[in-house]
Amino acid sequence: MDYTTSIGDTLLGLSAKADELSSFQVAVRAVTVYIILIGYIRFGKKRFLGEATAFDAILVIVIGSIASRAISGTAPFVPSMVGTFALILFHWVASYFVCGSPLLSYPLKGRDTLLVRNGRVDWKALRASHMTKDDLDEDLRQKGVDFPSQVKTARLERCGRVSVIKK
Repeated sequence: MDYTTSIGDTLLGLSAKADELSSFQVAVRAVTVYIILIGYIRFGKKRFLGEATAFDAILVIVIGSIASRAISGTAPFVPSMVGTFALILFHWVASYFVCGSPLLSYPLKGRDTLLVRNGRVDWKALRASHMTKDDLDEDLRQKGVDFPSQVKTARLERCGRVSVIKK
């Protein structure tokens, strides 16, 4: 056993089973995963941590799941980190191709929904979006609008936020 393996095993418990990890090793794993994920996010793109589409949100959920298993020791540490990187790389590549292709953009990222046009609420679109009139009114008020009649367009964006263009 070489020195590097010994340090990795002492600090991270790389050869230990989940129930054999000390609290210290779990803490070191957590900090290590955190630092690794910061690097991965810098490699990927910042946008998937902001107002994300379903495409971005799924990545965050899966990364959290894999990373938590690496921290708790219920999955091998290094392969979990490699798998996480592979997902971020795949997301980066898919995002690159989606940017240039409306054909790919819709199935992966979704499409916006027009809720209000020229002051008139599209009730069918509102229902299809599982929104109530109260939901729409709240979103409009947050944009400084009291009534739909003051709106040129309001759209439910792919990220789930309502955007408003006033008349």
